Amino acid sequence: MYLSTVGSAPVAREGGPIRRLLSGNVLALGLVSLVTDVSAEMVTAVLPAYLVLGLHLGMVQYGVLDGLHAGMTAVFRLAGGYAADRWRLRKAVAGLGYGLSALARLGLLAAGSSVAGIGGALAADRIGKGLRTPPRDALITLSVPEPMLGRAFGVHRTMDAVGAFLGPLAALGVLALAGSGQAFPAVFVASFCAATLGVLLLALFVRDRREPAPPAERRARTSPWELLRAPGTRRVWSAAVLLGLVTIGDGFVYLILQRREDLSIMWFPLLAVGTNLAYLLLAAPMGWLADRVGRGTTVMAGCGALLGVYVLLATGGGSIPLVLLLYGTFYAATDGVLMACAGPVVPERWRTSGMAVVQTGQALAYLVSSAAFGAVWQMWGPAPACWAAAGAVALALPLCGRWLR
Repeated sequence: MYLSTVGSAPVAREGGPIRRLLSGNVLALGLVSLVTDVSAEMVTAVLPAYLVLGLHLGMVQYGVLDGLHAGMTAVFRLAGGYAADRWRLRKAVAGLGYGLSALARLGLLAAGSSVAGIGGALAADRIGKGLRTPPRDALITLSVPEPMLGRAFGVHRTMDAVGAFLGPLAALGVLALAGSGQAFPAVFVASFCAATLGVLLLALFVRDRREPAPPAERRARTSPWELLRAPGTRRVWSAAVLLGLVTIGDGFVYLILQRREDLSIMWFPLLAVGTNLAYLLLAAPMGWLADRVGRGTTVMAGCGALLGVYVLLATGGGSIPLVLLLYGTFYAATDGVLMACAGPVVPERWRTSGMAVVQTGQALAYLVSSAAFGAVWQMWGPAPACWAAAGAVALALPLCGRWLR
């Protein structure tokens, strides 16, 4: 019932905070992310099983591919952010990214069992994500007042998490309906259809914010690459890099749980469902909490939950639901909240590029951590790798708290 108001600016509307958050671009972008995440999580939920259990990749190979899956976004976040700011075409750049990710689903279908082909398709998907994420988040920051950014990102990430929750369930349904020889190709086709719907929603309902930047601001910032000279942006960027260095891929977490409990491939997607359900339930409350008690404090709490995940994986303790609850809590307390930290510390003229700089640092750091974790697992086993990750989180906690204070 709010789609008729998509073109309006929530800041200028009358009404309460909830009405402003649940109208305009926040809702429209949330719907796009919901549908796109159904598509993305259908693939993500089955990919570790497909690569490790189906194609029998080693942990180092999987770690490199998993890191590529996330780290490939780095350069293209910067390129997309700069293009969106330079020509004031945030929606167009985001649409290009969403479209490229949709085509990458067909690339996975065409790749078959070729590791190089799968790597290329994953790279194309992550290039698309890199192009779309900074302009999307910048549009959110331009759609609500600064004191409401935590809640706005919480609402968006909640809708995003609904898609992430439904995606693995959709993959499970496709796996159950498809024959054993066509199970994974059927998932890729269904994922492409959902991604195409997301592109259509973006084109129809999201409005760009193309107001000219004030002349004084243009003189103050002539290039987005100068943003890291500002202490505020540099601190948020440093915290994002640190978070990337201590975060291992979801697939590693799920593979450890699968081996521990001897789960079949059919039920493997349910592990992602558990994490995404926790994220879904906690994203909006964490955004509200971040606005109330401090965004840095909320990020630190998320790091504490991640530390608990690594310790439970290393010791073999805790039930699967507890591990997935803590893992979802980590994402809910850090993902949107970190972007809410970044939004106010960069000038509006380079808002998209500034957020891209932060996200790029995190993505490159994640590429390193994923490959390193896979190497340690292959050499010494999963338990030592998890203890090393836990130690890294413990060291990162006080630094994140200081930089985001």
